[in-house]
Amino acid sequence: QVQLVASGGGLVQAGASLRLSCAASGLPFDSFPVGWHREAPGKERQFVAGISARGDDVVYQESVKGRFTVSRDNFKNTAYLQMNNLKPEDTAIYYCAAGRGLVIQTAQVDYWGQGTQVTVSS
Repeated sequence: QVQLVASGGGLVQAGASLRLSCAASGLPFDSFPVGWHREAPGKERQFVAGISARGDDVVYQESVKGRFTVSRDNFKNTAYLQMNNLKPEDTAIYYCAAGRGLVIQTAQVDYWGQGTQVTVSS
């Protein structure tokens, strides 16, 4: 059974940092690209960042470039999303996903994690 367990969310003030983790089990993690997506209240789920299976290729949504960093440790079967200089508009439920390509589109997702809430106050 494939599981992706996202953690690390919380309530922070604008300008703060958080690091999200996505712990995977039940799949050959080092063969799967990982993507981070987020869903804000009343909005569609959107792509945030993606990383290739070996970690040698990354891509970001324009609004998070320079603030967020996606990484992975295949020995620990875990992916990370370091979020710096958080803004209120980053408030959302953050989901990790494993799939194909750089997991940019939901059609490329094979497995979703359960999500972790990030709330940024102004």
